[in-house]
Formats: sequence, C-alpha cells, structure tokens
Amino acid sequence: MSALKTAGGKMTNYRWTICAMLFFATTINYLDRQVLSLTWKDFIAPEFHWTNNDYGNITALFSIFYAISMLFAGRFVDWMDTKKGFLWAIGIWSLGACLHAFCGIATSGIVAGEWFVGFEGAREAIARVDDVAMVVNVSVVLFIFARFVLAVGEAGNFPAAIKATAEYFPKKDRAFSTSIFNAGATVGALAAPVTIPVIAARWGWEMAFIIIGALGFLWMGFWVFIYKKPEVNPKVNKAELAYIQQDQESQNPTEENGEKVPEKKISFANCFKYKQTWAFAFGKFMTDGVWWFYLFWAPAYLSSVYDIKSSDPAGQLAIFILYLITLLSIVGGWLPSYFVDKKGMNPYAGRMKAMLIFAFFPLLALFAQPLGSYSYWFPVIIIGIAGAAHQAWSANIFSTIGDMFPKSAIATITGIGGMAGGIGSFLINKGSGMLFDHAGETQMAFLGFQGEEAGYFIIFSICAVAYLIGWIVMKALVPQYKPIVIE
Repeated sequence: MSALKTAGGKMTNYRWTICAMLFFATTINYLDRQVLSLTWKDFIAPEFHWTNNDYGNITALFSIFYAISMLFAGRFVDWMDTKKGFLWAIGIWSLGACLHAFCGIATSGIVAGEWFVGFEGAREAIARVDDVAMVVNVSVVLFIFARFVLAVGEAGNFPAAIKATAEYFPKKDRAFSTSIFNAGATVGALAAPVTIPVIAARWGWEMAFIIIGALGFLWMGFWVFIYKKPEVNPKVNKAELAYIQQDQESQNPTEENGEKVPEKKISFANCFKYKQTWAFAFGKFMTDGVWWFYLFWAPAYLSSVYDIKSSDPAGQLAIFILYLITLLSIVGGWLPSYFVDKKGMNPYAGRMKAMLIFAFFPLLALFAQPLGSYSYWFPVIIIGIAGAAHQAWSANIFSTIGDMFPKSAIATITGIGGMAGGIGSFLINKGSGMLFDHAGETQMAFLGFQGEEAGYFIIFSICAVAYLIGWIVMKALVPQYKPIVIE
C-alpha cells in the first residue's frame, strides 16, 4: 500500500463512489421488484379477483423472462460496456415499473370499453363487469407484459454491477464491495414495506408503481456524469489506479512492449465449455429462487397464515425487521478476506469456505413454520437470518467469476448464471402458487400442518437444504482455484 501511495501520492477513493452508485441501483432494482408483492394481496387482488395461482403465474413468468434476459443481458453489457449497458438496463426496467400502473386502465378499456378514465374510474368500470373470468385473464396478461419489460431491464443490473466492480476493485476487495452494493437488495426490501403500502393506501396502488419507478430515471442522470473507466477518470489518481490494477490478469496483459493491446475474449459458445461456468450456474440455480421466494411471498405468508396484512403497522414492522436482519450479510464480504489475509488462502478457497459456513444457516428455515405456532416473530426472524445467509452467499458466488474469468467475460458469465437462477426462481414461484392453492382448497395435511400452512412448510424445507446441495456440486465441479487462461 505504501509503495502505491509513493508512486502516485495520497490515494483517492473514487472507487467507493462507484460502489455507492451500484448500491443505489440495486436498491431501486429491488424496490421496483417489491411493489407487486406488497400490493397484490391487499390492493390489486380484490380489484381483479386474483388467486394465489394467478399471482404465482405472474411471478413465475417474471422469473422466466428474467432468466432468458439474463442470458443476453450479460452479453449485451459486455458489448455495450458498463456505462451504456447500465443506462439501457435501468431505463428499460424503470419504464416497465411504471407500466404496471396503467394495467387497470387497460383492463377497463378491454373488458368494459372505457379507455379514457383515470385510475379510480378504471376501478369503478371493472367493478361493474359481470364476467369475472375475463377481468382476471385480461388483467393477468397485462401485468405479465409489464413484468416482461421490467424483467428485461432488471436482468442487466447484476451483470453491469459485477463488471463495474471488476473494473474498479482488485480481486481481494471484490467480495466486500459486492456485499456492500448487494446490500442494496436488503435496503430496498427494508424501505419497501414502510413506503409502498403507505403510498398505495393513500394514493392508490398505481401511484406506488409510478413513484418507485421514477427513481430509476433519477439515478440515470447521476450515472451519466459519474461513471468513467478508472484509467481515464480524472477523479482517480495514479495511486488509486495502481491499487485497482494491482492484480492485472497476467494471462491477459493489457500492455505489450509499452503499447496497449485488446483484451482477449471468450466466445459465447466457449463459455459453456468450462466447468467454472457450470459451477456458478448450478449454484445460482439452487439458491436464487430461495431469495425470490422470501422476497415475493413473505408478505402473502404473513397475510394468509397469520392474517397480518402488509398495510397494517404490524405487517410493515414484521417485514421491516425481517429485512433489517438480512443486513448481517455484510459479513459475507468480510469473512473471505479474513481467510485470505489471515489464513493465507487463495481467493477462491476463501470464498468457498465462507460459502460453506453460510450454507448451514438456511437450515433454520426447517423450524420457521413449527415455531410459528408460538408467535409469527419466530418465522420472521428465521427468514431474516436465512435471507442474510443468502445475501452473504450471493456476494461470494458473484465474486468467484472475477476470480476465474477475464474481465471481458464477466458480464456474460454473470448473465448465464443469472439465467440459471431465473429458471430456479420460476420453478419455486410457480410451484408455490399451485401448492398453496391446492393445499388451501383440499386442506392438505403434511407433518402436522394443514392447508396453506402445510404448503409453506414444504417450501421452507426445500429452501433450507438448497445451499448445501449447491455448494457440494460447485465444489465437485471446481475443487481448486483454476483461473481461465485464454490462449
């Protein structure tokens, strides 16, 4: 560190400004994603006569759209590069977020022939329609379209953020910086229950989508002026640039005989030839759906099982505390650094050891439903701990890409893994909606639980073991640190 400072003077810290921007982008990302989960049960479902299965279909298809978009978003970000790629991503998802607000007016126009009405007029027109099935079908299709636009844009967030992190941080700091910006997911989830239901109750659920969606456009205005590559950024001095580039990939030198040469790239098809790609993808497949289940279904769980609505102070407090606990995930960035700096491990070994530790905490979810019979605070706290473990796991699994792949492929590999995670999310969201409706209608019994409670216990059990399974397969595929060398 002293050598770096001597070479370039006192080191600037502009990289943390970039990290802050990534944090706010991720916060907005998760706020936009949460609006529907916090409004559908108490505000939207009564208007459009939705069931759990209808909501499950919408969230499941969102996961599929997100998964497919991730596959191309990563490649798009690598092609457009970080700055433009991020602008396109957040612009599209902010538009998609705002589109949700007009689904009621569009439904009114299609089923009642009343197009030129406001939000309240649309509600009144829909209430006069006798064909409930048509209202359900039309509204679901319209919300699916809005979720499609949202998913296409949101798919670019993590590929662009991980790429920006690799550009502004050395390998040893990437897990920590990733855990910081990834904490934006938790902060977004924290802010959501205390803002979105309040907006929906006071000004209508439509305004919740519009107000939250507009935040993305505001972020774009800052990003245009703030982001430049570190080597051409006047806010980054020589000392900071030397620190950022201290572990420039030796297998892909950026200079040859004093002249800069283009970085070698991996073709999209060749990405699938590496076990490292499959290890990352499987880890995401097994675990992304767990986080999305907690994100999308926790408010409905409290409402269905404990009759605590998201618009009630008790419901808002419970969801707030749940996601407040997940802020413990910041340890996810510190622990592998401890293993690397204090135990002498290479970055990959340190991350994998940390991920194994984090994989045991979700097992507590096995006790969420049994202890819920005493107080709903037990599942709230347990889900919060499981969520913190997921976010800690997530910060490290993202960082394994930068450990083993060159910067030119980071967004692409992130996208491939994101697609796998989206598929896993589709399966758990679609399966949950179908299971909860079936369990409620048949009053299904399972291990002492009945109805929807039995359904939630089954899903909690799946979530509990997902991380250990994911870790075992990842370790089997890539047992040792092995960076990709492009010939």
